[in-house]
Amino acid sequence: MSQALFDKIESEQLRAEPLKFKVGDIVKVHTKVREGGKERVQVFQGIVLSIRGRGLNSTFTVRRISYGEGVEKIFPVNSPNVEKVEVERAGKVRRAKLNYLRKRIGKRATLVPEDKQRDPDQVEPLR
Repeated sequence: MSQALFDKIESEQLRAEPLKFKVGDIVKVHTKVREGGKERVQVFQGIVLSIRGRGLNSTFTVRRISYGEGVEKIFPVNSPNVEKVEVERAGKVRRAKLNYLRKRIGKRATLVPEDKQRDPDQVEPLR
């Protein structure tokens, strides 16, 4: 099959409103959770460690410290279960992947300098 056909199929399933955040940002990810017959929205707040992939396969990893233990979740960018992603604070980092934060303990594990000059709305959208 041709690449044009793949692109057409993928474009139908892509997110209508692209997400706007970068690695190092502290974000709140609102996800839909189904429990029995009910559906609710659960919020996971943490720092974006990495963004990987392209098109439908793109994902981002969010890490937070919960009761002294590091918790990471990987979210698909184009999943219909991810309702929205709010940027709480823009981070200023010089790496594409923040794997070094995994080795840190306590408050240093979430310590990323704030980027006061960057407006979260001006970030290049993820596709």
